[in-house]
Amino acid sequence: MSFHPQLAYEPLAVQNAWQSGALKGMLEYLKAYSPFYQRIFQEHHINLNNINSLHDLQFLPTTSKSDMQEHNWDFLCTPASEIKEYTATSGTLGKPVTIALTESDLQRLAYNEEQSFRCADGKPEDIYQLMLTLDRQFMAGIAYYNGIRKLGASLVRTGPGLPAMQWDTIFRLQSTSIVSVPSFMLKLIEWAKENDIDLKHSPVQKAICIGESIRQGDFELNTLGERILKDWPIKLYNTYASTEMQTAFTECSAGMGGHHQPDLIIFEVIDDHGNPLKQGENGELVITTLGIEGMPLLRYRTGDIVTYYDTRCTCGRTTRRLSPVLGRKQQMIKYKGTTLYPPAVFDILGSIPFIKDYVLEVFTNELGTDEIRLHLNTPLSVDECEIKLRPLLQAKLRVVPLLQFHSGAMIQKMQFPENSRKQVKFIDNRDNILL
Repeated sequence: MSFHPQLAYEPLAVQNAWQSGALKGMLEYLKAYSPFYQRIFQEHHINLNNINSLHDLQFLPTTSKSDMQEHNWDFLCTPASEIKEYTATSGTLGKPVTIALTESDLQRLAYNEEQSFRCADGKPEDIYQLMLTLDRQFMAGIAYYNGIRKLGASLVRTGPGLPAMQWDTIFRLQSTSIVSVPSFMLKLIEWAKENDIDLKHSPVQKAICIGESIRQGDFELNTLGERILKDWPIKLYNTYASTEMQTAFTECSAGMGGHHQPDLIIFEVIDDHGNPLKQGENGELVITTLGIEGMPLLRYRTGDIVTYYDTRCTCGRTTRRLSPVLGRKQQMIKYKGTTLYPPAVFDILGSIPFIKDYVLEVFTNELGTDEIRLHLNTPLSVDECEIKLRPLLQAKLRVVPLLQFHSGAMIQKMQFPENSRKQVKFIDNRDNILL
């Protein structure tokens, strides 16, 4: 496919017109090559001649995660001989989904991340230390790796874990940038303090924060972001992506949302009834991929609750900007009359200095309603912690969940179950799904 990075600086009307044309081409491609969408178009009596603009998308059915789980290979549009890489989702919302990429898809993925790193002030002279896995069919790892190579910057593949090794590598190779899960950065900070490392004068100048948000819906730093910057004054950039969309929304230095890449993806934000929402209104993110050969997606419901803004950014880009994920539809908890999403609970627990680590569990009680149990590690005695914690939870959550205390080793074991690719902080035992 041909890429159009300058489209991000064109007026929104120009972006919309270009995307409308790209959508027509994508629909014809699905009609010709996708067994899944051929069936969908037939079952819903879709006449593609009636789909001529982005506005017309709302008349097409959506695709769900369960569709991909149940009909994974029906999404494949190319012969198996053209597939050059097989990746997979993490399986945090059930059965993992395999995503097959052609050579063109891999080039598109590299371009996507190159543009993302450029958005986050990436330069060819940077040295990026990748503190994440590049194995186990993890798309993000290979995407970051190839994107940084395409940018022309240098790479250090340390992988996750071991703060001592990370710091040794940072100083030995003078790594200027890191790609890391933000909560792991707290462990880097803790190790640095214990070993007299001057964080204000380390070689690291910026961090691409993956997997967890460092911001609230209003773009202010959340507790996690504040704790990092309090001790480590570097530039933080939020990024959001998923394996299925093969595209990232990454912040620029303004820190006012992840920038849309209009030549790679169409996105909508819809309400529970499928109606499109305006900027500033919270709803589910729905994406349509552009330029993908192997497994393109049409109106795929991500399950992520977001909002967007279409005002011009101070960086000069005119693209829409996506908020941090406010929650996931499947993670919504109804607890004693209060609606909660795990990120809000994480932010509260992260702001309490005597809570060292935690896992949030939700299960169905004997009344058939949601019950919450917090698994906690604290240096305080259990009695002292409860006396201090209960009024804080009551004030901030308006409810006090069940509390259970564990050793640090036990919390680590809960957070990193065998064969898990991601840290687990939310256990949904309503239907035995780890998130």
